[in-house]
Amino acid sequence: MEQENTSAGITLDIHKILTLLPHRYPFLLVDRVTELVQHKSIRALKNVTMNEPFFQGHFPSRPVMPGVLILEALAQAAALLTFAEDTSTYDPATTLYYFAGIDNARFKRVVEPGDQLVLDVTFERNVRHIYKFKARASVDGALAAEADLTCAVQHIERPTVADALPLVTAGKAS
Repeated sequence: MEQENTSAGITLDIHKILTLLPHRYPFLLVDRVTELVQHKSIRALKNVTMNEPFFQGHFPSRPVMPGVLILEALAQAAALLTFAEDTSTYDPATTLYYFAGIDNARFKRVVEPGDQLVLDVTFERNVRHIYKFKARASVDGALAAEADLTCAVQHIERPTVADALPLVTAGKAS
C-alpha cells in the first residue's frame, strides 16, 4: 500500500483511498492522490476510460462524462482532504460525508474517454463539521469544471449483528 510523505505532501494509492472512502465501483471516482497537504489542498486523478458505465447512455454516439459526476469526483477528493484533517476521530465505518451545497458551478470543457481528470481542491473553512472548498477539474491543463463545494460530516452509529437480530437463549427469543 502506497502512502508516502514527500516535501510536496502526502500521496495515496487506490488501496489507501479504498480504506478512506466508502464508494465502490461504479461510483468511486478518484484513482490516485498525487499531493495532499493537510489543512490546505489536494490534487487527485481520475482516469476516464470507455469502460465507465455512464458512457452507455451519455452519449452512446459521443461519450461525455456527465458534469454532475465531475462534481462528485471533486467532492470525493474533498472528502479525502477532510478526513486528513483529523485522522484520530475519523472512522470510515461511522462517518458519512454529504454534499451540503454546490455554488458557482461552471463547465468549461468536455471530458471524454482517454482523458485524465486532474482534481484540485482547496480547503477554505470548517465550522461545526461543515466544510467549504474551492474545486477545479482540468484535463491537459485546460479547465473542465469549477465550483464552490460545501460538505457536511456526520458521525453515525452502525448497528452490530447483535443489534439487528434478537438474541436467542436456550431456544427462546429474548
